[in-house]
Amino acid sequence: MAYDGIITYGITKELSSLLKLGKIDKIYQPAKEMIIIQFHTTAGNFRLLASCNGMSSRLCLTENKYENPVNPPNFCMVLRKYLLGGRVIEIRQKDSERIIEMDIEALSEMGFTISRKLIFELMGKHSNIILIDMDTNKIIDACKRISIDVNQYRQTLAGAIYKYPPVQDKIPFKGITGQTDIGENAKIIIGKVAGISPAIAREISNYNPPAKRLDEIISSVDKMSFKARIYFDKGVPIEFHLADLSEYKDLDIKYYGSLSECVEYFYFHKENTNLLKQKSAPLHRNVKKLLDKAGLKKKRLNEDILSAEKSKSCKLYGELLTANLHMVKGGEPTVELLNWYDGSLVKIPLDTRLSPAKNAQRFFKKYSKSKVALKEKKIQLIDVDRDIEYLESVLLSIDNAKSVDDLALIRSELEDEGYMRAQNQKNNKNKRNLYKPSPLKYVLSSGYTAYVGRNNRENDYLTIKFAKKTDLWLHTKDIAGSHVIVSLPNDVQISDLDPDIIYEAASIAAYHSKASKGENVPVDYVSVRRVKKPKNAKPGMVIFDSNKTVYVNPSLPT
Repeated sequence: MAYDGIITYGITKELSSLLKLGKIDKIYQPAKEMIIIQFHTTAGNFRLLASCNGMSSRLCLTENKYENPVNPPNFCMVLRKYLLGGRVIEIRQKDSERIIEMDIEALSEMGFTISRKLIFELMGKHSNIILIDMDTNKIIDACKRISIDVNQYRQTLAGAIYKYPPVQDKIPFKGITGQTDIGENAKIIIGKVAGISPAIAREISNYNPPAKRLDEIISSVDKMSFKARIYFDKGVPIEFHLADLSEYKDLDIKYYGSLSECVEYFYFHKENTNLLKQKSAPLHRNVKKLLDKAGLKKKRLNEDILSAEKSKSCKLYGELLTANLHMVKGGEPTVELLNWYDGSLVKIPLDTRLSPAKNAQRFFKKYSKSKVALKEKKIQLIDVDRDIEYLESVLLSIDNAKSVDDLALIRSELEDEGYMRAQNQKNNKNKRNLYKPSPLKYVLSSGYTAYVGRNNRENDYLTIKFAKKTDLWLHTKDIAGSHVIVSLPNDVQISDLDPDIIYEAASIAAYHSKASKGENVPVDYVSVRRVKKPKNAKPGMVIFDSNKTVYVNPSLPT
């Protein structure tokens, strides 16, 4: 990720043009390593986001909403005490480093004007946000307090003299001209030039001389003529910059009106993706354990059923022994008797401790037990198959979840069904009451709209409550997937639909299923009136009849 010195330079110029002489109205700290400062300027109100998180350190304007804690952290309270009501005098970049300084004039408790400096160090895991007194250069407070035990050269504790991070022996990118010799290999360029990312080093190494291309990039920042962009791979943001990165030319590119908008979009979605992975991992793991347990239970039930079916011969043994008691001698381990059903000889194992009559009773009793067991095991097997089908659909919902709220709803569903212990019943109940179904929507080439459930509860909502009886219902055949509803006008019958409409909708159903990466995926389709939800069925589980099946490749409408 390329939040390098050049991006820092661009952000500095952008913020300076918008926030200079702006007044600080509000300060929040929604996360441990993130602050948001609201400015009032002649051009309007702006919200500045600063993050010193090691994976997403950045400084940019934001319009995204972040939830603030009930009790502000100490650092937030310090910033409010010293900066609220203050005005921004200057915003600048420290040399070519990833450090931005904001000079602020605010009134002291006695009413005197005091100059303070808010420093944003955006250096990956070494990032920090530090407030210092400009007259004494002493640290007032820091978001990350670094003691001498951690860093002997540089501490960020209240009262300590502020020191800049050590400077590397490199040429600052701002000092580069088109004639500067910075080498031709990306690795050499990184070793010579300070403030550039590996991505930029690789990019300019394609030019001769590389310094000329770097000079052009810096000039575009000076003139504010650059175009901020993000490179996407299948909808996932991969890289961003204010300069063209030809190594990503085959990816999708989206341009933004401002560098802040570009930076915030990139990191906001990266953070959400990482947070989603962190939140979904334990839930996915727990459901996978439940699925493995159900699979093991199914295996054992099948073994028990097979064993019970083999016990059917006990009935024959008992009948033959009862009919031939006079021919069986006590104490014999086996006896051969004629099977009158097919005329063959049957060798029957005997318990030498029991009489022939007792052996016959033993076989009848064993047969009776196996008969009852067979019936019970088959019922249990049906229940286990339903559990497996349901848990597979839940796994798919977890994999397709787009937000933490989606995961919370899936968890509450599992808690309601008794698969997981409730964490906080009151909060979960409130979430369910506030939950509003928002299925995915796709407009087909015919103009009809297809709706796709994102989880089992939404599947139920679509099929049972939302859809009309005459609408088209689709689902992958014997494969976990989402319910898909194609809303049809009242005067349109499914039998009158163009086959292309059905195939297009079926492709959507295949895409939102466990077989999304397969080919020739079978998809059932039928009128909604033929779909029923059995009593006490689990969320998303339905039965249907009179369906037809088509085979399609997963895809979404273009």
